[in-house]
Amino acid sequence: MLATKIMQNAARGALAMLAVSALCGALQSAYAADPVPYKITTGQERGTYIQIGQDLSKYVAQPAGIDLEVLPSKGSAENVQRMRYEPGVKFALVQSDVYQAYMDMATSGNADAAKIIQPLRLIMPLYDEEIYFVVRSDSPLKTINEIKDKNISVGPIGSGTAQSAETLYRLMFGEPIPEANEQHFNNEDSLAKLIVRKIDVAVIVAGQPAKLFQDMNPELLQQIKLLRLDPSAPETARAKQTYFPATIRTTSYPNWITEDTPTLTVRAFLVTYDYGLRGTVGSLSKFADSLCTNFDQLQANGHPKWKQVHLDLPPLTKGWKYYPPMEKRLRACIAHRQAMAQGSAQTVSTRNVDADAPKPKKATCTAQEKVLLLCDQ
Repeated sequence: MLATKIMQNAARGALAMLAVSALCGALQSAYAADPVPYKITTGQERGTYIQIGQDLSKYVAQPAGIDLEVLPSKGSAENVQRMRYEPGVKFALVQSDVYQAYMDMATSGNADAAKIIQPLRLIMPLYDEEIYFVVRSDSPLKTINEIKDKNISVGPIGSGTAQSAETLYRLMFGEPIPEANEQHFNNEDSLAKLIVRKIDVAVIVAGQPAKLFQDMNPELLQQIKLLRLDPSAPETARAKQTYFPATIRTTSYPNWITEDTPTLTVRAFLVTYDYGLRGTVGSLSKFADSLCTNFDQLQANGHPKWKQVHLDLPPLTKGWKYYPPMEKRLRACIAHRQAMAQGSAQTVSTRNVDADAPKPKKATCTAQEKVLLLCDQ
């Protein structure tokens, strides 16, 4: 009798263990099916970056099993910082001149800049963003090279706009913007201050068509105008050492500008971190596959700027690096797309997050370090 009870208890125990095991397996399967929660830092609420992030979340991340939260920010320099130090941020949109500024400071011996930028990796270049130099309609200024010594809003500290505006000013005039003349308002506040004559020039970086101008009250739009790039000005020649000529088209803003306006551009990049954990590498590899597979969806249904993006991984400037796992998948997919297109009339263009690491800060710093958020001030 005792032996029988022992056997019965043992059987019940085995069944219980099997039930627990089955339950755990079911839970693991359910968890495995849940989307991976990642984040991407973008830009200001009515800028182009945040719309690009939303497109990546919808058309690329979701099919790859990633729940990509789109985070607004002041801009590129803040994005670099958050990419490096904020848990969960796996992607960032960064202007090329901001990325290069960190690289230059790291090369010059700035340890803080080196710690931030060296582990970051590029996924792919995206598109060129137009630089808008906006003045009041009754302003005597007509060309970009006339902004010297004017009261200028260059965008918030930490924004790519501030980096572009300050770099352009130094290139054109051989000196920084005088501190008394430099304001750090966001895009909306810059235009408001401009209209009420608190500043002379608002510098805004945004891919056209920019929602900021599209949504603006028509009566207010008539109170502002764009400065033109003068191709014959010596200041323009110096600016073109880093930036490229472009055109803001009337078709982008038919209710505002009546003729195409020449200006300058800066390139946007999709950036990540040099992750090594197997799970993260796997998820980012799936993202790369989805980016390539759904690229046509982005161009057809996303922001108009996607139509200017080429699915390609061109050679990089010295010190810049692609993220190898994603580079491998993208190159393989790009080659496959090109092979499929051969013979056709259409040519296909082609962290472990240091969450516990203290963010480097400095008590005093240069104007350049302030823009790149490398100090407390």
